[in-house]
Amino acid sequence: MPFDPLFSVANQVVLVSGGSRGIGRAIAAGFAERAATVIITGREDVTLAAAAAQINAQVAAPEVAVHSMVCDVADAAAIGRLVEDAVGRFGRVDTLVNVAGVNRRKPAEDVTEDDYDFVMDINLKGCWLMSQAVGRHMLARGSGNQINIASLNTDRPLAWVLPYAMSKAGVGHMTRGLAVEWGSRGVRVNAIAPGFILTDLTKKLWSSPTMQAWKDEVTPQQRLGASEDMVGTAIFLASPASAFMTGQVLYVDGGVTAGTRWPIERA
Repeated sequence: MPFDPLFSVANQVVLVSGGSRGIGRAIAAGFAERAATVIITGREDVTLAAAAAQINAQVAAPEVAVHSMVCDVADAAAIGRLVEDAVGRFGRVDTLVNVAGVNRRKPAEDVTEDDYDFVMDINLKGCWLMSQAVGRHMLARGSGNQINIASLNTDRPLAWVLPYAMSKAGVGHMTRGLAVEWGSRGVRVNAIAPGFILTDLTKKLWSSPTMQAWKDEVTPQQRLGASEDMVGTAIFLASPASAFMTGQVLYVDGGVTAGTRWPIERA
């Protein structure tokens, strides 16, 4: 099949927060495989460096495709240093992918202030500060693209993860608001809302027969998503193919938000 420049991300500089594992790592590898220069961030230097080395070995590019930079997105000063270092080293950031996120599952009445702050500081405040810091450079250049990782909870909250749901609802509004403010200045902002994804962090949850049966009930495709299922949408949102798209939340969820099946007998 001939190369289609409409979907090209070649030679882009792509910054992926939370890029050492799960969805972030899959997206980072997807960009690297398509000739982008990728910077992955996270809190642990050793984990980051190992992920970058593994992706580079997987991609087998003639030059190093993936670089690692330590950054805790709950730390505003660390974000500032990261962005200045990245721009100083690579000249620009063409695409930012905000993936870093955490969760604590508890009934609402048992959520502590520490639980609330931990989730909000990373999922919403960190996302905001990263978008803002990178966005200033994009606005100065008059071009750029940001992709936020939202959630099914952006559409409707699941029980027992209320701070997480609140943070992801905020990410959806932030995505739309930044698109409104920055669209005329050359910067696009969209979001991907994954469905139920099997990762190292969710293996235990989805190993339960009850959860497996419920997943089949609520997901029309009747399977869990893989982190790699997010790659195509991320590439599309970063490419010229989506040039007239901004402020959108795209649900990559196997059909969960399409509607609800019910146990009515077939006619």
